Amino acid sequence: MQLIDIIMLAIVGGVTWCVAAEGAWGAAINFFAVLFAGLLAMNFFEPLAAATNDMLGKYADFVSLLVVFGLVVTGIRFAGEYYMPTYVEVHPLLYDIGRWGFGLITGYCTMAIILTSLHTAPLPREFLGFSGESRMMFGLAPDRQWLGFTQFTSERIYTSDVVFDGEQFPQIPEKPISEDNMRTWSSFPMRYAARREALELGVEDSPVTTAPPTPTPQQQGPAGPQQRDM
Repeated sequence: MQLIDIIMLAIVGGVTWCVAAEGAWGAAINFFAVLFAGLLAMNFFEPLAAATNDMLGKYADFVSLLVVFGLVVTGIRFAGEYYMPTYVEVHPLLYDIGRWGFGLITGYCTMAIILTSLHTAPLPREFLGFSGESRMMFGLAPDRQWLGFTQFTSERIYTSDVVFDGEQFPQIPEKPISEDNMRTWSSFPMRYAARREALELGVEDSPVTTAPPTPTPQQQGPAGPQQRDM
């Protein structure tokens, strides 16, 4: 058991307890606030980090992600309390199931988002048992689950053609580039691991930029994801 696992478990427990204390209705509002805030933060923090890089430097990505997340959570909670101030009475059994159930999944989502944000933090490449390659939280890998969920929503639900962390590369480099041969590869953990390693080595920091251009039919791509330019 790594120290990072213990810290994340404590976050789940603390958030679950606090959210459950607000009752079934309040716990439901908190869950959806965290869910939507996390998705918005993941899709908008990189442009914000690029815009604030001159001011925040190496902290731009980490601060932008958590600030957007915190502001949206707060806004949704205030909106929920303003537009739906009435207490909704439910059966005592459903009350307990609802508040603890929503409390637990809210705690897990919050922990997954915080764990994902640590990828962007200006810390060493590996710390407290945390690394881009590790399946943390007792093998559950909640950061990868959250990244996968974010990619899924941007690919299947959003109307934009831009997919979060969805660079396209040929599955088989030797074959001609075609729609059947192209696959979506996630590079978020490795890109930010390379960034943390560069910071640890004292390399001048710059924000993680957008994906490299899609290869043309005359070019051959790699078999897997590449790191974005730093």
